[in-house]
Amino acid sequence: MRDITDIQRILNDYDAYLSVEKGMAENTREAYRRDIDKLHAWLTAGGLSLRDVTIDILREFLGDLHDVGIAERSQARIVSGLRSYFFFLSIEDYLNPNPAELLEQPKTGLHLPEVLTQEEIDSMIRAIDPGKAEASRDRAIIETLYGCGLRVSELVNLEISKIYGQEGYLIVRGKGNKERMVPMSEVSLLEISDYLMDRMHLDIKPDSRDILFLNRRGGRMTRVRIFQIVKDLAAAAGIRKTISPHTLRHSFATHLLEGGANLRAIQQMLGHESIATTQIYIHLDRSTLRSDILTYHPRNHPRRD
Repeated sequence: MRDITDIQRILNDYDAYLSVEKGMAENTREAYRRDIDKLHAWLTAGGLSLRDVTIDILREFLGDLHDVGIAERSQARIVSGLRSYFFFLSIEDYLNPNPAELLEQPKTGLHLPEVLTQEEIDSMIRAIDPGKAEASRDRAIIETLYGCGLRVSELVNLEISKIYGQEGYLIVRGKGNKERMVPMSEVSLLEISDYLMDRMHLDIKPDSRDILFLNRRGGRMTRVRIFQIVKDLAAAAGIRKTISPHTLRHSFATHLLEGGANLRAIQQMLGHESIATTQIYIHLDRSTLRSDILTYHPRNHPRRD
C-alpha cells in the first residue's frame, strides 16, 4: 500500500489521471477538483484522514452537502467525482477496498430524508447498556442530537461554557463559523447534567476541558465515533432504516413541523442560510404551522421514569 499522507501530490497525480487517461475537459476537471477539495476540508475538520473513509463516511459528507442546500444536480456531479477519485486511489494502490464503489447517485425529484419515529428514538435510548461506563454520555449524545437538531460537527465541538442550563439554551458554532442560539429540551438538559456528573471521573486532557462530549481517554470525540454509536444503537434497537447522526437532526425538524412549529423558527434552529433548505420538511403538514418552537418538540417535557 502506497503512502497516503502527501495529499497535494495525490491530487496532482489525480488531475493528471483525469487529463491524460480519461481525456477529461479542463472545466470538468476543475469541478471535480473543487469537489474533492471540499471532501478533504470536511475530513480535516472532523479529524479524519483518507484511511478513515468508508461508504458511511461518504454518505455523511453528502448528507452535510444536502443539509446546506446543495442542488441535486450538483450532488450527482459530486458523487461522480467521489467515485472517480476513490477508483483512482484504488487502482494506484493508495486504498483497498474502494469505499465509493457502491455509492449511490441522489434520486431525482423531491428527496425526503429518513425520519425516525419517537418510539424508534426511545428504543435506541433503551438499547444503551446501563452497565457501560459511557452509558450516560451516549444517552446525552442521542438526546442532544435529537433534542437540539445539531449537526455532528457541532456536537463534537460543543463547549460546556456555551450551555446555559438555567436559561434553557446553548450556543453552537455552525457552518461558516457562525454562532446561533438553540433552545434545549428538558430531557436534553437532564441527560447532560447526568453525564457531567459521570465524566468527573475522567482524566481530561487540558485542551478538552471545555468540550462536552469526551472519549474514554478524556479527549474530544470524532465524528466517526458519533456515527458508529448512532449506527450501533439503531442496529441494537432493530431499526432497519439507513441511520446516521443526520437522521436524528432530520427527525428533530420533522417532529417540530408535525407538532406545529413555524418553518422560520425551524430554519433558525437548524442554522440554515436559506428557508428553501428547510422547506424539504413542509410537505408534512402545511395547515398546522404555528409559533413557539419549544412548545411542540416531543422531548420538551420532564423525563418520565
